[in-house]
Amino acid sequence: METNKVLHFVPLEVPPSGMSKNGYFFQEMEQREAEQEEGSEGREEGQDSPIACGDDIHLYDNQISPGPDSDDSGCVLLNTSRRYVKLMNFEEEIRAHRDLDGFLARASILLDETAASLDDVLKRMLHHVGQDSNASEPSCNFEEVMSMLFTDAGAQEVNDKSQSFVFFDDVHLLSETIQGVTATATGVQYQQSWLCILCNVKHLQRRHVCISRLERPQNWGENCCEVRYVILILAPLKMKSTKTAMELGRTFATLFSDISFRQKLLETKTQEEFKEALVFQRHQLTAANQQPTALGKEETDPRSHKPLKCKDFVKAGRGIYEDLCRRLPLYASDFTDGIVGSNKTLLKYITTAIFLYIAILLPAIAFGSLNDESTRGEIDVRKTIIGQSIGGVIYSLFAGSPLVIPLTTAPLAIFISVIRGICDDYNLDFPAFYACIGLWNCLFLILGGIFNVSLLMKLFKRSTEEVIALFISIAFVVDAVKGTVKIFQRYYHPPTLENRSIEDFPQGGDQMGGNRSEVAAGLALNVLPESFIQCTRERPVLCLLLMLGTLWMGYTLYQFKRSPFLHAKVREVLSDCALPISVLLFSFIGSYIFSDIELPVFKVHDRPIFNVAPFERLSPMNVVSAMGLGFLLALLIFIDQNIVVSLTNAPENRLLKGTAYHWDLMLSGLINILMSVLGLPWMHAAFPHSTLHVRQLAFVEQRVEGGHLYETIVQVKETRLTSLAANIFIGVSVLLLPLPLQWIPKPVLYGLFLYIALTSIDGNQMCDRMALLLKEQTSYPPTHYIRKVPQRKIHYFTFLQMMQLLVLCTFGMYPIPYMKMIFPMVMILLIPIRNCVLPHIIEAKYLDIMDAQHM
Repeated sequence: METNKVLHFVPLEVPPSGMSKNGYFFQEMEQREAEQEEGSEGREEGQDSPIACGDDIHLYDNQISPGPDSDDSGCVLLNTSRRYVKLMNFEEEIRAHRDLDGFLARASILLDETAASLDDVLKRMLHHVGQDSNASEPSCNFEEVMSMLFTDAGAQEVNDKSQSFVFFDDVHLLSETIQGVTATATGVQYQQSWLCILCNVKHLQRRHVCISRLERPQNWGENCCEVRYVILILAPLKMKSTKTAMELGRTFATLFSDISFRQKLLETKTQEEFKEALVFQRHQLTAANQQPTALGKEETDPRSHKPLKCKDFVKAGRGIYEDLCRRLPLYASDFTDGIVGSNKTLLKYITTAIFLYIAILLPAIAFGSLNDESTRGEIDVRKTIIGQSIGGVIYSLFAGSPLVIPLTTAPLAIFISVIRGICDDYNLDFPAFYACIGLWNCLFLILGGIFNVSLLMKLFKRSTEEVIALFISIAFVVDAVKGTVKIFQRYYHPPTLENRSIEDFPQGGDQMGGNRSEVAAGLALNVLPESFIQCTRERPVLCLLLMLGTLWMGYTLYQFKRSPFLHAKVREVLSDCALPISVLLFSFIGSYIFSDIELPVFKVHDRPIFNVAPFERLSPMNVVSAMGLGFLLALLIFIDQNIVVSLTNAPENRLLKGTAYHWDLMLSGLINILMSVLGLPWMHAAFPHSTLHVRQLAFVEQRVEGGHLYETIVQVKETRLTSLAANIFIGVSVLLLPLPLQWIPKPVLYGLFLYIALTSIDGNQMCDRMALLLKEQTSYPPTHYIRKVPQRKIHYFTFLQMMQLLVLCTFGMYPIPYMKMIFPMVMILLIPIRNCVLPHIIEAKYLDIMDAQHM
C-alpha cells in the first residue's frame, strides 16, 4: 500500500523531570479515558487519533498561545491554530539546497547526547549554539530563548481543596513544532523518533540550526514516545518569506521524514559522516523527483490497484518482460549492498546465512526422512539435501525476489506419498510416473508465468493469505506432535526384551507369580543381563524434553534483543543466532550427555543420487492420467509460491527493489523440471522461511502507540548472498552424512518445527484478533481495525476466518490420502468466499479496513 507523508504541526505536552505526577496531568488523563469509554461502542472512525483519519488527511500548522493567568480554580485557556505544511520539494525549491549548505558550513551537531529530559537537551543545544565562534549573538540572551520555546500555564501553585489535588501549572507545552505524520488507508501515525522545534527570536542576527542525536530514545509525552533526534530552528523575528523559521524547518523536517535516512544517521560515528549522510539524502530526494514513473507498473504487477481484466492474460510474456526490466538494473546491487561502501553489514549477513543453513537443512532432513518412509527409499534424505542445494542455488542466483527461500514442504511430501500409493495400487513405475507428473506440473507453471496468471493474486486479500499462512504454521506443529506421539506409542511402556516379547516367556509368570508387569520387571532386573534390556520410558521423556528445550531456548534467545542485558550488538547477534545455538546445544545434550539412551535418528541409504527417470516404462494412458495430477500439483505450487512472495514483499517489510511474480513462477517451473527428471523432491517458495529471512536482514526500531510497544522495520538489506551461501553449505553437508548430521536427534527437528511455527505468527493479524477473544476490552491495542470497526464485526470476521482455517485443516490433514489431493482446490475456494460471500455477512467497508496493511 502506498503511503503519503505529510508534516503536521502539533502541540507537545512535555512534563519536565520530576513533574510526571502532576495532579492536573493525571486528572486530564482520567477524564479523557472516561470520554473514550463512553464513545467506544459502535464507533466507526479513528477517534483515538490526534487528527482525523481517512483518505483525505489534512495537514496543520499548530501554534499554541496561553490564555490569561490562572484563576482560583486553576483553569487556563489554550488557543490552538492549525494549517497545512507541505514537504519541501528539493528539485524545484532552491532554498532547500541553500538552507542545507548553510547548515553544513556552520554545522552544529551533537552526537550521542546523554541528557534525558527535553529541558536539559534544549539547554545543551542552546549552550552549544552560544559557544559557537561563528554564531556570535552578543545581543541575544539564550536563557530568554529557552523560555520562549515553551508556553507555560503560569508560575504559581494552585490548590483545589474540593478536588483534593494540586495543580502544578509549570508543565511545559512547546510553542511551535513540526512532526511527521504518515497517512495510510488504515489511519494516521506519528513519526515519533524525531522532533523539530521552531522559535522566532527578536534579537537574533541570523538563523541557527542545531541537531542533537540522543544516545537513547526518550519518552517525552504523547506522540513523542521514542524521540531520538531533536532539530532546533532559531530565526530572527523579521525575515524574508523564504527564510523564516517555518521554511527552514520544512527543509530539515523533509529530510528527517524518511525512516531509512534516520536509520543511516544512527550508524554514523562522526560529524563528517553525519554531514555526508545529509548530503546523500538531499541527492536522493532530488533524484527521486526526477525519476519518471516506471512504464507498465500498473500493467502486470499483482500489487497494483488496477482492476483485473481478461485481456491482461492474453499479453503473452508481458509480465516476465516487465519483471526483468524492473529487476535487472538492480541485479549487481543484490551482491554489493552491505559489502561495498561505508554501510557494511557483514556480521548480519554471516548470522543470517548461519540461521538459513540450520532453518533449511533441518526441515530438508525431516521431510527427506518422511519421503524415505513413504517412497520406501526412492527419495531419501541424501536426495532431498542435494535437491535443496541445487534448486536453492539456482533460485538465489536468478530469482526476482532473492529473499524468498525455496524448499520442499509438508504438502509436497504428502503429495509424493499419495503418488506412491497410486503407483502401488496400479502397478506403475514410481520414478517414471513421478517424473511425468512433475513435467506436466512444470508445463502448467511455465504457461502460468507466460500468460500472467499471477495477476490472480489481486483476488487474494490479506485475510485469505493469513489463513493459509496460519495453516502452514499449524502443519509444522502437527508434524512435530505426530512425531512425538509415535515415539511415545513405541517406547512408553514397561521394559521389554530387545529381541523377544514377554509373551515368549510364559514360564516367567509361573515362576515369579504376580501380574504381567511384575513378571516383566522381574525378568528385566533379575533374570536377564543388562545388555538384553532395551531402554524405554526414559527415551520418550528425553525426546519430549529435547523438543520443548529446543523451542524454549530458541524463542528465548529470539526475544533476547528486547531485553536490557548486555550490549545492543551482542543482543542482536544472539537473537539472529537463536536457532543455530538452540539446535547445537540440545543436539549435544541428547547425543553426548545422554549417550547411553538411544534416540531416534533419520536413516541414510547408500544409493546413487541421480537417476534419470525411465519414461519408456509408462504407457500413453499413464502419461495422460499424470496430467490431472500435474495440474493439481501446479495449482498447489502456484498458490504457495505467489502467497509467499506476496507475504515477503508486504508493504510493512519496506522492500524497495520490486517484485517479479511472473518470472519467479516460471523459474520455479524450470527448477522443478530438473527435480522431476533426476528423481529429486519438488520445491517452491516456503513459508515462513522467506518472511523469517526478511526479518533476519531487517533493521527495526521500536515505537510506542497507546501504551503498546511495536517494532517497525526501517530497512531491509536485499541481498542474494545469504541464501546463496546457505544453499552452497547445504550441498557440502552431504559429505557430513551419516555422521555428524545423525547426531541431530529427531526430537530436535520437532523442536525446530515448533520454533518456526511460533515465530511465524508474529505480525499475523488473524492471530492478534484471535487473542482479542481472550482479552478484556481495556487491554485492546490501538490498531487501525480497533479504531475503525465495531468490536462485534471484528469478532464475526475472526470467527469466519477460523471456520475457513478449520476447513483447510480438515482437507489438508485428514488421514485419507485421496482427500488431500483436492486440497489445492479448497484453497482456491477461499477467493470467492472472501470476495462474494463475506460481503453479505459483514459490510464491505469493514472488510477492507481489516484487510488493509497497518504500517
